[in-house]
Amino acid sequence: MALLGLATATAACSGGTTDKSGGSGGGGGLFTTIDVNRPGLDASAPANPWHPKGNSFLGYNAMKLGWVKNHVTDPNQFYPAIAEKWEIAEDNSAITIHLQPNAKWSDGKPVTAEDVKLSIGIAYTQGSTAFAITPGAAGAAADVEVVDDRTIKVTQDMSNPSSKFARGVLDSIIVPAHVWNSVLPADFWEKLKTSRGTGDGAEKAREEVLAVGQKVLAFKPPQDVSAGPFTLERVNPGEALLLKNKNFFNAANVAPDQVKFLNYSGNEQIWNYLTAGKLDQSGFVAAPTDVMNRIKQAPGSHLIKGFSPVAVGMAFNQSKKPYDNVHVRRGLAYLIDRQQVTKVASPEGGTAAVTTSGIHQKPAQEWIGSDLSSLEPYAHDVAKAEAEFKEAGLQKKNGKWALADGSPWKVTMHAPSGFSDWISAQENIKSQLIENGVDAEVVTVADYPIYLEEIDAGKYDVGFWLMALGPAPYDIFQRLYGASNGWTNVAGKVKHSPAGKAGNWMGSSEEIDVEGVGKINPGELTAKLNAASAEEAKPIMSQLAKAANQDLPAIQLWDYVNTQFTNTSRFTGWPEQDSDLLRLPAGVWIQLGLVKKKQ
Repeated sequence: MALLGLATATAACSGGTTDKSGGSGGGGGLFTTIDVNRPGLDASAPANPWHPKGNSFLGYNAMKLGWVKNHVTDPNQFYPAIAEKWEIAEDNSAITIHLQPNAKWSDGKPVTAEDVKLSIGIAYTQGSTAFAITPGAAGAAADVEVVDDRTIKVTQDMSNPSSKFARGVLDSIIVPAHVWNSVLPADFWEKLKTSRGTGDGAEKAREEVLAVGQKVLAFKPPQDVSAGPFTLERVNPGEALLLKNKNFFNAANVAPDQVKFLNYSGNEQIWNYLTAGKLDQSGFVAAPTDVMNRIKQAPGSHLIKGFSPVAVGMAFNQSKKPYDNVHVRRGLAYLIDRQQVTKVASPEGGTAAVTTSGIHQKPAQEWIGSDLSSLEPYAHDVAKAEAEFKEAGLQKKNGKWALADGSPWKVTMHAPSGFSDWISAQENIKSQLIENGVDAEVVTVADYPIYLEEIDAGKYDVGFWLMALGPAPYDIFQRLYGASNGWTNVAGKVKHSPAGKAGNWMGSSEEIDVEGVGKINPGELTAKLNAASAEEAKPIMSQLAKAANQDLPAIQLWDYVNTQFTNTSRFTGWPEQDSDLLRLPAGVWIQLGLVKKKQ
């Protein structure tokens, strides 16, 4: 979420220079960056990748089995990391992983399959992806087998398979067993096996496994032992310093000798770093046009853009009037000029949505083809908006729209403080609505966790909601037709909860009569995507896109563009425009040997 608009966190302090090469930009051997996923450095936090504020930086001193490629439609494509190669069974029932033959930890000990098995055990305690302990969870691992020192095989529970099983396994963080083995009890794997069953014994075992997770979060390694290109040297409130790991298997191609992560507390501080040319790289940060122009003018400033499989929608709580009426939602879709909103809120980081389909417009072409052009575009049209409002029974008095019973109507939109693109968008929408007789206001919430808690509790009429989260088809549509809209998928069985219950804050109808399709249950269709092949998914995606377009649980405002900020003054070899590396941390670019010192 922080990649899209950064939330405020711990206040920044101005730490002194800790590198030996000097200079605000760092010189040839020092690579200076920020962690866009986490504002605020915590000097007391451990080098623990599961700790919420741990000084563990993905791609730098924290390593995974593989690095996810930013593919438009296939979720199971990866770059090698600790895993050199792998084989996925034809029926997706298992993945066999072969580790890098020369992989070592920074203390010189080899990376082994036992390290991977222990790391998978830790993943179970966190309930993550393929390693969920919920009985019947889709894509859950059924067995973990150490084949030899450098090979491990993980099988899927095929009673409820997921097409993303391989992704869930390869996307796992790996830590050294000789440092971390104390966090798992001796009988952990027996408890895990028991937890997969039913009855009181299984429930007790599940509780015990999850209780280990608290021990994992609190664990403080005595030193940072990394299989990545760098190890943590020290951290203060202003910056974290990492040094090159000479035992990294591809160390010969790692250009920087040191990496510095600068502290920040919000977007404005990152803007200042970029404007001053202090950062060699920064992931996407929302910035208005004038700030973006200043950043572009900084010496060596270089922007790289690529596909980002996510969109932002203006979502409705249909349990609250008048948003239960589809004609009100359609009227707002016609009334809001998405081009104008995008230009104001995300000029470099987004493109106005061509329509509401629930799918980012780039993969939409792959998934639904010509059906995309048949969807209602909801182009800005005040006359059509007024016709929809009248169809809904709204009244217009003295140039202002009121509810059907004559009582005042105000569109109240919520956004988390610090999410500058969302807030700018809502302020622009507010102006557009007021100009056309719809009263509106913007309310900011203290931070993103509170925002999620309150929207989940059904406290908002209208909120911004991330949608179209690809590349997996199930992930794309579960944002519209998943738990937040009443549908939960447990053990392959779909259950629907009424509005206001079990986190259902959107409150769509359980069944929708879609023109040209007929009556569908969108939650059940979405659940089918979890195990569907790409070809099986396409007709389902088409039906769901038509449902989203007709029923509008959310108005798709803009599709994000992944904009990376880099600087050519000290380093070269940055990924090309539209590279599928752009959603990966720059540490991955470095460890793959792309980034070079400028001669």
